[in-house]
Amino acid sequence: LTPTGSTSTKVELRGNVLFLECIAAGLPTPVIRWIKEGGELPANRTFFENFKKTLKIIDVSEADSGNYKCIARNTLGSVHHVISVTVKAAPYWITEPRNLVLSPGEDGTLICRANGNPKPSISWLANGVPI
Repeated sequence: LTPTGSTSTKVELRGNVLFLECIAAGLPTPVIRWIKEGGELPANRTFFENFKKTLKIIDVSEADSGNYKCIARNTLGSVHHVISVTVKAAPYWITEPRNLVLSPGEDGTLICRANGNPKPSISWLANGVPI
C-alpha cells in the first residue's frame, strides 16, 4: 500500500481541489474504498479517479478537514491507510462592512465578520488610525 505506514497528513487551501492517493498491490487486484471517519464524503463534490486510487474533492472548505481512510481489500485480506487532512483558509468575509452615510448626531452600526484558518484577528481603524 502506498503511501506506506498507517497514517499520513495533507494540508490544502480552502477553495482548492483536494487529491488523496492510495495505491495497493495484490493478487487478486484489491478493490479500493474511501471513507471519512466520523462523517460523510461530500456527495456533490467527491469524485474518484484511477479505479478509485485517487479521491478528489473539489472546492474544499474547513468542514472537509478530518481523517480519510482508504481500504484496499481482496479475497485474501485487507489493509488501510488514514490521511489526516487539514484545510487552511486565508481570511474571507462572512459579513463585509458596508458604507454608512450618517447625519451629525446620528448613530450607526458597522458589522464586520470574517473567518479563516487560522482564525483572523479583526482591527478597526478610522482614517488609518486604530480606534
